Amino acid sequence: MLRVFKVTSPMSVGSWLLAGYAPLTGVAAVSELTGRLPSVGRAATVVAGILGPAVATYTAPLIADTAVPVWHDAHRELPFVFAASATCAASGWGLLTAPPSQAGPARRLALAGAALEFAAVRRIHGRLGEGAQPLTTGRAGHLMRTAQALTVAGALVGQIGGRRSRLAAALAGAALLAGSVCTRFGIFYAGVTSADDPRYTVGPQRERLASERDAGHAPRP
Repeated sequence: MLRVFKVTSPMSVGSWLLAGYAPLTGVAAVSELTGRLPSVGRAATVVAGILGPAVATYTAPLIADTAVPVWHDAHRELPFVFAASATCAASGWGLLTAPPSQAGPARRLALAGAALEFAAVRRIHGRLGEGAQPLTTGRAGHLMRTAQALTVAGALVGQIGGRRSRLAAALAGAALLAGSVCTRFGIFYAGVTSADDPRYTVGPQRERLASERDAGHAPRP
């Protein structure tokens, strides 16, 4: 994948992002743990931080650029969902590892991530209508509801109790991390469901053909 760089290919862009991001984070971690080459470690940290948002979100266009109905139809919102989910996971890790007195940015980040994720998911439901049902039923529905509960609880507990209690901060961080995992797997299983059900594959195609015939246009091949 590194032989060429194709900006229109999410797989190509993602491969180049990971090829740069992974070594940089390794250098930054080794420098932090050993105390050696601090200037190199700081530079690696800065560049990895710049690449971080792209690494966190490139998988959204990667899965949206497929024929899986719910992934493809939600291509506008999925990058925001993935960005918010990654934000919640990062803030959760901060709450787990940092002392409460130093975790203020993580607490604020958790609230922002939870709000963005909630808004983006609601936008998917509002725009797709029946096409978003795979996100609410079966295993995917259970995971998405669990993700929302854990994310909201983690953000609120971190903001309210995590200021003074190390235990509350740790519980909030664990809830945020678990919520992020549930979100990703919920979206995955929703895609599997939508790909297997003719209502979300054949049905929309027939509706588009019918609307084109009613409008007097030749059906697209």
